[in-house]
Amino acid sequence: MTNWSAKNPYITKVTECYVLNGEGSKKETRHIVFALGDSGLDYKVGDALAVLAENPPHTVDELIEAAGWDREHLVTSHNGERTLWQALKSDFEIHRVNKRFVKSLTEKVTNTGMRISVQLIEQIRKPVGVMGSAGDSEIIRTLNPSIENDDPVAKVELLASDAAKLEDYIWSRDYIDVIREFNVNYSAEEFLHLIDKLKPRLYSIASSHDSHPGCVELTVGIVRYTHHDRARGGLCTVFLADEVEIDKTDVRVFMSPTKSFVLPQDKSVDIIMVGPGTGIAPFRAFMEQRVFDGGNGRNWLFFGDQSEKTEFYYKDTIESWLDEGHLYKFTTAWSRDQAEKIYVQTRLKEHGAEVWEWFENGAYFYICGDKQYMAKDVHRTLIDIAIEHGGMNEDDATFFIEKTMMREQKRYLRDVY
Repeated sequence: MTNWSAKNPYITKVTECYVLNGEGSKKETRHIVFALGDSGLDYKVGDALAVLAENPPHTVDELIEAAGWDREHLVTSHNGERTLWQALKSDFEIHRVNKRFVKSLTEKVTNTGMRISVQLIEQIRKPVGVMGSAGDSEIIRTLNPSIENDDPVAKVELLASDAAKLEDYIWSRDYIDVIREFNVNYSAEEFLHLIDKLKPRLYSIASSHDSHPGCVELTVGIVRYTHHDRARGGLCTVFLADEVEIDKTDVRVFMSPTKSFVLPQDKSVDIIMVGPGTGIAPFRAFMEQRVFDGGNGRNWLFFGDQSEKTEFYYKDTIESWLDEGHLYKFTTAWSRDQAEKIYVQTRLKEHGAEVWEWFENGAYFYICGDKQYMAKDVHRTLIDIAIEHGGMNEDDATFFIEKTMMREQKRYLRDVY
C-alpha cells in the first residue's frame, strides 16, 4: 500500500461541499466530503485529515504584479522546476508575511533620511538605562520626532529589533502589503529563499469509515476577514470553499493518525463529549462509530454555538440519535439566544453532580475546539466540579483532573487547536 504523506499526498476530489449554517448566520461552516478512491487510505475516528491547499489565483497575480516579476519565469522549488506562478500557487505560503522576510528588509530599504541602526539603538540604550521595545521607540523619537512615521529605514530596523512589534506587524499582513509599503525589489529566487514552504492544514475527521466507506468527511469553519482594505481568509478554508469545484479540482491529502484521542476499547464505557462549533466534528465520528459498534455505553454530547437557529449543525442526525436511543443525553449552549452568554462550560457546571457521577463510574471525557479560551474554561470547570461534588480541596481536585484522569487513566482526552 502506498505511504501517502506531505511529500507524497494522495490526489483526490471533493464530492460534496455545502453550508451547514441557517439563513442569517454570520458564520460560514461547511460539510466537506473527500473521495478516497483506490488510495488504500484508512482511518479511525479521532484521526485528522491533512489537506495541502493552494493560494488564491488573484493573490498570486497581485504578488507577481507588486514585485514586478515574470509569471512564466522558471524557478526550482522543493517540488522541482516550474513557473514562478505555479510555485507561488501551490508550493509556498504567501497569505501571511514571515519574520525572516521582514528582517531581510533591513538590507533592502534605503532612503535619504537619517539611518538609525539596531547597533546604535543598543549603544544608546545601555547608558541611559532604557530597556525593551518601549525604550527603543523613545530613543528614535528623541533623535528625530518624525522618524517613526516617515523613515522606512527606522521602521524596518525597529521591527527587526523588537519581537513584540514584529509579531504585531506580521499578524495582519501578507507579502503584497509589505512590498507595496516599502517599495522593495527582490528577485524571484531571493524571495522564494526567504518564504516558507506550504504546510498542510489538519482537520478533525467528522465521519466513521465504517459508516462511510470510501470517503472521509470534515466540518470546516471558513475564515474570511478584511485587513488594510483587502479581503482575506484562511488559506485552506477559502481554497476549499471558493476554488475547489465538486468532482473536478485536484486536492492533495493524507491521513494524520492520532495515538491518544481514541474511543475506549470497552464499548460499555460511558463517554462525555464537549465540542462547541466545529469542535463537533470528531464527535459526529465518535457517535457514528458507537452506533456501528453497537455497544451499550452511554453517550452524552455537549454542543453549542451562537444561535440554535443558525448554528445547529447536524440537527437532523443528532435528533435521530436521540430518538433511537444512541445519544443518552444532549446538552446545548447557545451563547447569543438570550441576554446572558451561555457556553458549554456553563452547562457543565450546571450538570456538575451528574458529570461527577459519570466520572466515578469510569466515564471518558473528551473535548474538541478552541485551545486558548474554551478548553481552558472547561478544564477549570472540571476542577471546580471535583471540588464541589467530589469533596476535594483545590490541590487534590487539580491532581485528580490533570494527573489521575489525564495522564494515568487517560480518560480525559483533548483535541484542541
